[in-house]
Amino acid sequence: MWEKEREVCNMQVVLENEALKVTINSFGAELASIRGKETDTEYLWNADAKFWKRSAPVLFPFVGSLKNKEYHYEGKAYPMGQHGFARDMEFAADVQTATEAWFSLHSNEETKAKYPLEFILKIGYELEGKDLKVIWQVENPDTKVLYFSIGGHPAFMCPVDEKGKQSEYYFKFDTDKDLTYGLIADDGQGLLGQEEDVLPVAEDGYAQITKHLFDRDALIVENHQASVVSLCTPDKKPYLTVSFDAPLFGLWSPAGKGAPFICIEPWYGRCDRTTFDGSLEQREYGNTLQAGGVFRREYTITVE
Repeated sequence: MWEKEREVCNMQVVLENEALKVTINSFGAELASIRGKETDTEYLWNADAKFWKRSAPVLFPFVGSLKNKEYHYEGKAYPMGQHGFARDMEFAADVQTATEAWFSLHSNEETKAKYPLEFILKIGYELEGKDLKVIWQVENPDTKVLYFSIGGHPAFMCPVDEKGKQSEYYFKFDTDKDLTYGLIADDGQGLLGQEEDVLPVAEDGYAQITKHLFDRDALIVENHQASVVSLCTPDKKPYLTVSFDAPLFGLWSPAGKGAPFICIEPWYGRCDRTTFDGSLEQREYGNTLQAGGVFRREYTITVE
């Protein structure tokens, strides 16, 4: 897995209202804490490197791994690690009020050496009641077409408040149909293989989180099969919900580690297939932004 050590230049921005206290790092514009004030409950993973040293990285300009750890653009091959580079860069903190913050990252000489496209990436956080809205805005300031992917990777405590075992918890979806998901190939490259599996979903939308659910890495759920995913306690009570309109999403927890969190990841893009042999413009679920264009998407985290 491609990782880079965190830089020391990081400031924290705090949003707060009567229900929640939210902390965001300027490094990566990454959520660091979502704490419920009434019960002093922490809902976001604390980035303990014992299991995973991140909490909620923003994935840009790639989601997932690339075949042979590179992509092709205008006849040239560019090496690129998993999930792009935005998560490992310092963002400017542009706006901060009690309940709203905006961060930005502009293309520069460092980014253009590995991704020769102009961009402005803005990440917004808006707090209202028990809802935290996460907003992604990508702008193309150039005369050339911008090709990119973007996604979220927030990790939520499961079990929550150290109550029970993860295998006693449930997902709840806004569908009663079983979810078909793709599996990462077992060749160590992090690419989507040909194999699929099914997550059984009951008539009431619940699905058991089993002990071995993530043994094959992330569950990649394509084709708008669901747009609301809740984590539920053993008595099937939702305690956190992620709502989105993304074409696909991932569910992940580190395989075989017994990590006390699960990621619910809205994606506009994904890793390459093992069979992919195309250019940047041809990547599945990739986004195309014309000169001067703006791409804006959002998802919402709700503490129940």
